[in-house]
Amino acid sequence: MQQLLQLVEQHKAGMPVGIFSVCSAHPWVLKAALRQAKARGTPVLVEATSNQVNQFGGYTGQTAAQFRDALWRLADEAGLARERVWLGRDHLGPNAWQDRPAQEAMALAETLIDDYVRAGFRKIHLDCSMSCAGDPSPLGDATVAERAARLCAVAERAWAQSGGEAPVYVIGTEVPVPGGAQEALAGLQVTTPQAVEQTLETHRIAWQKAELNDAWQRTIALVVQPGVEFDHHSVEHYQPQRADALSHFIERQPGMIYEAHSTDYQPPQAYRQLVRDHFAILKVGPALTFALREALFALDRIEREWLGERQSAQLCATLEQVMREQPQQWSRYYHGTPHQQYLDRHYSLSDRVRYYWPQPQVQQAVDGLLDNLRRSPVPLALLSQYLPDQARALNAGELSADPQEWVLHKVTQVLDDYHAACYPEGL
Repeated sequence: MQQLLQLVEQHKAGMPVGIFSVCSAHPWVLKAALRQAKARGTPVLVEATSNQVNQFGGYTGQTAAQFRDALWRLADEAGLARERVWLGRDHLGPNAWQDRPAQEAMALAETLIDDYVRAGFRKIHLDCSMSCAGDPSPLGDATVAERAARLCAVAERAWAQSGGEAPVYVIGTEVPVPGGAQEALAGLQVTTPQAVEQTLETHRIAWQKAELNDAWQRTIALVVQPGVEFDHHSVEHYQPQRADALSHFIERQPGMIYEAHSTDYQPPQAYRQLVRDHFAILKVGPALTFALREALFALDRIEREWLGERQSAQLCATLEQVMREQPQQWSRYYHGTPHQQYLDRHYSLSDRVRYYWPQPQVQQAVDGLLDNLRRSPVPLALLSQYLPDQARALNAGELSADPQEWVLHKVTQVLDDYHAACYPEGL
């Protein structure tokens, strides 16, 4: 994490540089990010969440060590040195166990953070803002900070015992919850400097009480709401003037920058402005799997037009069936008429489709789709109808004829916008 600390120093010295964090467990998204880092000569920051990866497997079925090993295998395949792969953990706290009493949820969170740090994860976002069973809602600032300090102490012990680079920490949370807003975006509030000052002070005191002064020196960022968010079908775009006071406040805090969550779907110029305004860690997740879904849905349509319904793998139909049979990952979020729920399941910006790609039936349909298109190459004109950017790149000799590469190319287009903002030309 020494390189990340150096990046923070460069930013604080006036250079408009940043880092973007890939918050996804999908292997194709990770492959695209690793390839981009290899081609651009930059590091890549990948962060996992407790829903994706935990001591019980999460929805990916992976523990922290298994996720790390899978990521490293992908890095080896991409020819990217492992030291350029930075491992992070997002929203580390009792988030996955909010339905349990705080004592039980925090004990599970302690095991979780111990596993992550021992597995080599070194950028740690401590977030204990969520109420557990029996807690008041919302929690008081002091309680949030004390619980975060408790987890920081566990991380420090795990690092001391396992060795390697010292962890760096991010504190605070954003409103609303991770993964996109569940309600309309009207009235979205930018974090005030007063709220930032309060969060910093309560956490500093909690760290001091827990004798974590050295760890506080490695606390590099604070999560805030700069006025960017998305819900199922709309995006709140960054407006620099709304965040002006917030931006100036952090300039007076040595060694500290902001981390911005839910930056998905912003226009490219917004990312550049966010980094210049000291929101120098940009988190992206659903936009990457949304692009992946768009490409796979396009391939499904191409396959059915090219080969006919009977010979196609029926990816979209299979996905719809699995999502209807296993509604746990979407039913709490998508409401309205049956048709509205159908549209949300497939096209919502929150992209809860991402939870279903690991399902065996869906994986089989994806594999069948790709195999069909490999055996029967698609005419350029048909590809252009549904994936025009990929068709142009293929026609120019810049892209392979393999259909999986078309999907990766579409994901990389999203990553390229973030890269351009964090690594400006001429620096």
